[in-house]
Amino acid sequence: MDYNTFDPSEDLAPFVNFYWTLEVPPEHSSERQTIVPDGGIELAFILGDDIRRFVSDTEFVLQPRAMVLGQTNQPFYVQPTGYVNSFAASFSPFGFALFADVPLKDLRNKETPLAEVFGQTDASRLEQAIIDAPTTRDRIKAVEAFLLERLTDEKRIEDLVLKTVQLISNSNGQVSIDDVASQDASQKRQLERKFLQQVGMSPKQLCKLVRMQTALKLLLNQEGNLTDIAHNSRYYDQSHFIKDFKHFTGVSPSKFLLDKSTALSTAFYK
Repeated sequence: MDYNTFDPSEDLAPFVNFYWTLEVPPEHSSERQTIVPDGGIELAFILGDDIRRFVSDTEFVLQPRAMVLGQTNQPFYVQPTGYVNSFAASFSPFGFALFADVPLKDLRNKETPLAEVFGQTDASRLEQAIIDAPTTRDRIKAVEAFLLERLTDEKRIEDLVLKTVQLISNSNGQVSIDDVASQDASQKRQLERKFLQQVGMSPKQLCKLVRMQTALKLLLNQEGNLTDIAHNSRYYDQSHFIKDFKHFTGVSPSKFLLDKSTALSTAFYK
C-alpha cells in the first residue's frame, strides 16, 4: 500500500487540509476495509478499478468514479475490485462549504456524484482534467484551479461556525458547546442550523468525533493502556471511551489494532 499526502497552496490552505493519493496492487487489495470518520469532506477520484461500498453485510454499490464523500458519523465499509489508484482533496470541517451550492447536511453519510454538487458541465471538465493529468502535481493544479474559480467573496463561513470549529479542534474535542453558545437558546439553535449547512454535522457530533480521533491516535502510537488513553482524551471512564470508539470504528480498541480490515484507516490516521 502506497499512501502519500501533499500540502495545498497558500490560498487554499485555510480550507483544504491536504491532498492524498493511494495505490494498492490488485494482489493486495481484495480485503474489505473499514473507513473511520475523520470530520472532513473529501473530493475524490477513482482512477483504478471500481470500489464497492457495502450497504449491508452482503449488498453493495459501486462508488462514483468522481464524487464528494460527505461527513460521516459512523464507519463505512469498502472493498476494491482490483487495482486501487485514488486521488482526493481532504477539506477542513467547514472548508467545503465555500465551494458547494448545496447544504452539507444533504451530503452526509454517502458519496455524491460530482455532477450533483457542481453541475454536469463543471463536473465533467474537472473529472477529465484529473484523468488527463500525467502526475499527481498536475492533478493538484487542476483541482486548485477549479476551486479557486469557485472561491468568491459572496460565500463566507459564519463567524460563529468558524470560531466553534477552531475551539473544537484546538481542544481535541474537549470544549463545551454550551460555553461557545452561552446559555442563549436561540444562539444554540442558530449554531446547530449553521453547522448542518456549513459543516454537515452538529457541533456535539464533531466534538465527539474529534475526541475519538485524539484517542485513536494515542492508541495507534501505543501511548498508554486503555485507561490512560481514556483519561488523556478526557472520557468519563474507560467504558465510555470504548462505547464511543465502537460507534465510530465498528470494533473495540483492542480489535482495531489486530483487524486486517482497519489497515487503511490505520494508514490514514498515522
